Amino acid sequence: MYLKLLEESRLLMEEAVRKAGFSAGDMWLGESQYADVSSSLPFRLGKELKKNPAEIAKKIVENMGKGMYIEKTVAAGPYINFYAGERYLKDALDAILKKGRTTILLPPKGVKVILEHTSANPTGPLHVGRGRNPIIGDTLARVMRCAGYDVQVQYYVDDMGKQEATIVWGYDHLDLEKLPAPEVDKPDHEVVEVYRAATERRKADEAVEREVSDILSRYERLDPAITEKFRRVVDKCLEGQKMTLSRMNVFYDLFVWESDFVKDGSVNRILEALAKTPYAERKDGALVLNLSSFGMDKEFVLTRADGTSLYTTRDIAYHIWKLANCDEAVNVLGEDQKLAMQRLEATLRILGEKKLPRIVFYSFVSLPEGRMSTRKGLVVNLDDLLDEAVARAYVEVDKRRKDLPEDRKREIANLVGIGAVRYDIVRVAPEKSITFKWEQALDFEKQGAPFIQYAHARTCSILEKAKPGRFDTAVLKEKEEVALIKKMAMLPYVVEVAARDLKPHLVAGYARELAETFNQFYRYVPVLGAEPELRETRLALVDAARVTLANSLDLLGIAAPEEM
Repeated sequence: MYLKLLEESRLLMEEAVRKAGFSAGDMWLGESQYADVSSSLPFRLGKELKKNPAEIAKKIVENMGKGMYIEKTVAAGPYINFYAGERYLKDALDAILKKGRTTILLPPKGVKVILEHTSANPTGPLHVGRGRNPIIGDTLARVMRCAGYDVQVQYYVDDMGKQEATIVWGYDHLDLEKLPAPEVDKPDHEVVEVYRAATERRKADEAVEREVSDILSRYERLDPAITEKFRRVVDKCLEGQKMTLSRMNVFYDLFVWESDFVKDGSVNRILEALAKTPYAERKDGALVLNLSSFGMDKEFVLTRADGTSLYTTRDIAYHIWKLANCDEAVNVLGEDQKLAMQRLEATLRILGEKKLPRIVFYSFVSLPEGRMSTRKGLVVNLDDLLDEAVARAYVEVDKRRKDLPEDRKREIANLVGIGAVRYDIVRVAPEKSITFKWEQALDFEKQGAPFIQYAHARTCSILEKAKPGRFDTAVLKEKEEVALIKKMAMLPYVVEVAARDLKPHLVAGYARELAETFNQFYRYVPVLGAEPELRETRLALVDAARVTLANSLDLLGIAAPEEM
């Protein structure tokens, strides 16, 4: 409903500005802590016309008409503030209750989006450092779908690197029974033990290094026997990674294999096209691009000296294919990929591509020193983090709900623990760094996902005791009642902005604010003990809060428990 309020404010502003004798395009409308909608247009007009902005605001308001939802408009110094009336509260509450639990809040936009995220090397388990990628990507996909975009989520499988060839060699030559047993019974944990052992052999023995290079070369030449081996080991690792991702409620529509673009000839066609451009050069047999005219000093290497392609070349083929099959491509990538993306975009321009992917770059997740052990002194796996989160959540649930059966406590602990990890990682803008802290992630009082989940469980508890009937928003007089309806009505607007600007953290912030607003309502406004007519309407508010909290949590990929 807030989108309708914004639109009505815009139309009223346009007419008032015209009647006041001014001319403006953008009405500079947005949220405000002092009003339901506010415009700072008088600032801009004052600067352009060299007039007092406050006088301009007053003149515009004098010419302001009436709207369906806007009850009054006030000139507050250089600002123009709009205030919604009771009709807005009624229609907003009605719209929430009619829509109910949903994954789609806004009309279809007719825009097909291919969103690629995670795309981790298939060499072992996912680790915490890059654990932000699937959570940002999955949340963004949920938000964009909710905003009316047609979204296909893809995972680009890097199956043609030397790392994968090393694993293939390892499965062929190592005595697997003598390798350390995986500490977690998952396929990706088995693969990483083979990778570590084979890498040590490769680095210590030049003959092994040559064998691994030969395996990789044969794979690019599409040797059937080698292809089958690559597929087998990569599938094994992916199987384990998908188990971790599924545990976090992260899923994909399509897995696209890097090698497919070699098999269908796309990579060769691209190399041939680039070799004919004035940017192409040969250096010691390798094909490189000189991108100095694009502001880049280092050459962009496209092939090895033996003519075999590199990951970067195959990535160009993948992007050309993606861009041809969507209206908009979105990539979620670590900040260490910025230079690679600049080179990719320059190459796409050289090839005549009109569209370019939109990139969400993220900073990596770190852990405070000494807060968590690492496996064999290497990296902290995402599996470890999730296990630890669920274990810590269980302690909290057990402390608060001794009355629950053991299986139910463990079920709730799993929902709370996984939700805590997802929320704590997505609540921060992607470009900002994160240090994951348990006390913050598992905060039931204000900061973490449990705080929002607990607010949802509280609405369910109230509604177990009584069901809402007909409501009449005219009886609502308390500021906490009005604030709750207005906050709930904001969700479609937040979804629209978060999807448009690729900022999933906005939804996380909104969900926390909504939980805070509901808790204020619950603390100061009696529901079950209110007079009958008021009771019914307040129960409707609780039901709408239940729906809106659940929808917000769904957008974040977090479960909405009915009890905690």
